[in-house]
Amino acid sequence: MIKLKVISKPIEVIAHCPIKGIPQPIKFKIENKGEEIVVKIDRIIEICEEKLAGNKMYVYRCESTINDRHRLLELKYELNTCLWYLFKL
Repeated sequence: MIKLKVISKPIEVIAHCPIKGIPQPIKFKIENKGEEIVVKIDRIIEICEEKLAGNKMYVYRCESTINDRHRLLELKYELNTCLWYLFKL
């Protein structure tokens, strides 16, 4: 199993929100060494729910290409605040 580094950083996300169902992330923006990088979600591997400190969250395990490298990552969507987080990379 591949170990991912915990980042837990708020991010801007473009997502598809179907009438019935949960938001599906399409791409997001992160800052790296003063430069903004847009990362496209290539594939959502798994979506699950969790509660963190009583807050319901959706957890997305995804695959993306960042700087020409195939990467696994984990995004979280907090329902109470409608915030997205890049949780692991």
